[in-house]
Amino acid sequence: MRLPLIILMLCLFVCLPPLNVEAEEEPFTVSAEAAVLVETETGRVLWEKDAYSEKRIASITKIMTALVAIEEGDLDDSVEISSHAEGTEGSSLYLQTGEKVKLEDLLYGLMLRSGNDSAVAIAEHVGGSVDGFVYLMNEKANELGLENTVFANPHGLDDHENHYSSAYDMAMIMQAAMEREEFRTISGTKMHRAPNENEDWERVWRNKNRLLTERYEYATGGKTGYTDRAKRTLVTSAQKENMDLIAVTLNAPSDWDDHVRMFEYGFDTYQMHRLIDAGDLERGDDERYEGYEVRRSAMYPLTEEEYARVLPEVKWAGDEALPFAGHLQFQLDNRVISEQPVYREEIEKTTEDLSFWERLKDRFRQMME
Repeated sequence: MRLPLIILMLCLFVCLPPLNVEAEEEPFTVSAEAAVLVETETGRVLWEKDAYSEKRIASITKIMTALVAIEEGDLDDSVEISSHAEGTEGSSLYLQTGEKVKLEDLLYGLMLRSGNDSAVAIAEHVGGSVDGFVYLMNEKANELGLENTVFANPHGLDDHENHYSSAYDMAMIMQAAMEREEFRTISGTKMHRAPNENEDWERVWRNKNRLLTERYEYATGGKTGYTDRAKRTLVTSAQKENMDLIAVTLNAPSDWDDHVRMFEYGFDTYQMHRLIDAGDLERGDDERYEGYEVRRSAMYPLTEEEYARVLPEVKWAGDEALPFAGHLQFQLDNRVISEQPVYREEIEKTTEDLSFWERLKDRFRQMME
């Protein structure tokens, strides 16, 4: 009877997990309820924590307000302040009914001092009304493909239930905003002076973004936020060498520290690797690539280990009448991370700038010759 018992004990011993096995640890922790770190050019998510859940966002709403105002308005416009704008609760620039302020200055007050009165004044001027401007904000969200974002006001106050976003969506809004030079300049300004037509002194607005003003040497911009329901929210951007990053935290008691940790992780772990330079395709002695070129270089944020696994492949179009021969794809673990058109070298470079209908007519003309 001893042999079966011994066998049973051996089986149990073999099946027991080793005592020193530990779960894979996160590279760092954050205080935020939701957070994301994104590389700005490609939009690649480098790290995230519950990044796609819908959350209240407070004044980081104003990033979208600024983006829509820059795209739809004229920054040289003179904006007359309404009583509705003056009476907006919360953080304020203390604008006065009837005074006129340049739209560009209102955007500085919006981003640096988080003026809710400025947000309403901008919305009324650019959108015709607050509701009209909110419509433009949601249209822009749809254009960006944001799936977890709805705006109900231009400032982020908790006066509507259906006003929310996610950490990831806010990163995408910041990415789109950073494409505009005007936004980058305003967001990255530490102090701005604006004329005050009712007084003999200028308004002076200092940026509330402490990461930019004192905490992090690589910070380039961003927006702070807080309401009783949303708690502390923060979007910031940073640049080091040739890499630009965006960090977002929602409901983060220690948001400044969170953002520094996220940026340091991104800069220490990833590099912008050049996948290909603009010019001829060079793939050894492979004759398939002779006479073909790409016209833009491609870069992507990768770890050194990931970079070693990246595989290039051309997907040929198979139509000699087209100005392009196919697409050059770069894949990482069977996932396309970068793609761009491949052209025949004999095709004039202006061809790629033709509109769809011009290219269609050009192709028809070639067929008729």
